[in-house]
Amino acid sequence: MGRDACRNHRSTVNSSLIMTSTTSLARGATTASKRGTLIATIVASSMTFIDGTVVNVALPALQRDLGATITDVQWVIEAYALFLGALILVGGSLGDQLGRRRVFLSGVIVFTIASVLCGFAPSSLSLIIGRAVQGVGAAFLVPGSLAIITTTFDDDERGRAIGTWSGFTAIMTAIGPVLGGWLVEHASWRAVFFMNVPLAAIVVLLSLRSIEETKDPSREGAIDWTGAALAVVGLSGVVFGLLEWPPLGPRHPLVLGALLIGVAALVALVVVEGRVKNPMLPLELFGSRCFTPSNVLTFFLYAALTEMLFLVPLELIQVRRYTATAAGAMLLPFPIIMFVMSRWSGGLIRRVGHRLPLTIGPLIAAIGLGTFAIPMRNSFVAAMTLLAIVILGTGMAITVAPLTTTVMESVSSEHSGVASGINNAVARVAGLIAIAIFGVMISGMFNAGVASRLDSLPLSIEARSQVTAQLPKLAGAEIAATPSLTSEQKTTVRVAIDSSFTSAFRAAMLTAALLAVFAAIVGLRIV
Repeated sequence: MGRDACRNHRSTVNSSLIMTSTTSLARGATTASKRGTLIATIVASSMTFIDGTVVNVALPALQRDLGATITDVQWVIEAYALFLGALILVGGSLGDQLGRRRVFLSGVIVFTIASVLCGFAPSSLSLIIGRAVQGVGAAFLVPGSLAIITTTFDDDERGRAIGTWSGFTAIMTAIGPVLGGWLVEHASWRAVFFMNVPLAAIVVLLSLRSIEETKDPSREGAIDWTGAALAVVGLSGVVFGLLEWPPLGPRHPLVLGALLIGVAALVALVVVEGRVKNPMLPLELFGSRCFTPSNVLTFFLYAALTEMLFLVPLELIQVRRYTATAAGAMLLPFPIIMFVMSRWSGGLIRRVGHRLPLTIGPLIAAIGLGTFAIPMRNSFVAAMTLLAIVILGTGMAITVAPLTTTVMESVSSEHSGVASGINNAVARVAGLIAIAIFGVMISGMFNAGVASRLDSLPLSIEARSQVTAQLPKLAGAEIAATPSLTSEQKTTVRVAIDSSFTSAFRAAMLTAALLAVFAAIVGLRIV
């Protein structure tokens, strides 16, 4: 029934001419070209996913090397997610209108150049700028990957092709944290950005040889740059306000002004998209009974997942004293499980429909996220972290491929680039907002916890001032270099900082588990 409802909507908005040409393309593609296309899209997507996991593992090292605060570290993640989330819809529209292969390759090139700039970044600010440019490149690259798969493979092959894309992307991403951790330890965090260069060369070569150029003939006229600008301003304002909330306070004019401008721009975005000729966000797509709830589910689930990927390496490296390589290895079961299960889960919709995997998967993910919040001694950290990752990976593996297929099948093929862009934008914006909001929560809990513990210590005014100056780095605070503290006081303050961060971390993981439960409730309502 769920599959029929999605396809009924698709048929009402489909153009027979475009469907005929798309089907002809899928049938005319040779096995070799399909294989090359699939490999190119997998490797290209992996570049963006690898950067997410690798950078998370490298955060403690670059924070120490560049003397960055926790806000700077958040911006290293957020600058990338901001421009990716804001411009990914434009990337999908550009691909549909100018040619999906052309825009896809442009994104690969921009992303690679920005990666090199990040590798040579001399300061936090230059690294953040490089990450923003990476986000622009990824915004052109990511929606093109799924759109190219959708137009290359026919209905019978598409579900398994997407499942294969999900699985192999996951296994390539699995190499990222371990290799990245090893590079951080034995070379530099900068080396993690240079990994993209050889991967990009493979993508360009395969794309030129295998991928056929496709467009959406119905999309003519100017690109919706007004919508893109409003999206950037809106998301930037909200994120800036939330990230500056902890150091400046909620009533600071800069915080209030940024939040007001951001919200106003996002409201204007919805109004504008309903009136322009070629909107980057076609509001009519949300009339589908599958498309809208699927994106709501995506928002909740990826907000929870992104926050886990951001916080777990900080907890393991800065509090539990794991090496970067060991912390990366802890995340390894997640993409391996995704790889092993995703091709199987890609065919679930054909067997059991949409609702079951989109309900059971998020519930299992919620259990995994909740496992991180269980209090544990250091001797049990490795076992419990691995258990949580295995449970979470199983839930995500059951969910991701069916969710992606549901989104792509709920609209007509000529809108595949836009649909892919919207769903990817939702996932990225979810992570963007989650890190900003959770940052306010964690900073507040951390500062309150440290303050209550420091009140019981006989610290001089100078010593307390030096400790307070380090607190914006959260668990990355460098207490060992504080000259006004005795050795015993340094140990006590370090324990206070670590325990305060761990308490905030557990609260964040429980909240993330609740978001996954909300995602399951939405999945239950998809028909």
